[in-house]
Amino acid sequence: MVDRDDKFLRLPAVIEKTGCGRASIYRMINAGVFPRQERIGARAVGWRLSAIARWMEAPADYQEDRPAAG
Repeated sequence: MVDRDDKFLRLPAVIEKTGCGRASIYRMINAGVFPRQERIGARAVGWRLSAIARWMEAPADYQEDRPAAG
């Protein structure tokens, strides 16, 4: 279920909110330990505020929910 109050954050807001740099964010995404961005337009991506908040609650324990390969 999608939270109706959830909103998308663009990269500068994610950097400001988390204190992580751009390269660190993308490195963590590739490692599966940071929320993936979602396409919100033809040339735009954003992160759900709820996903960033979940990561901020326990960054060391965060694991991206990835569908099983196969």
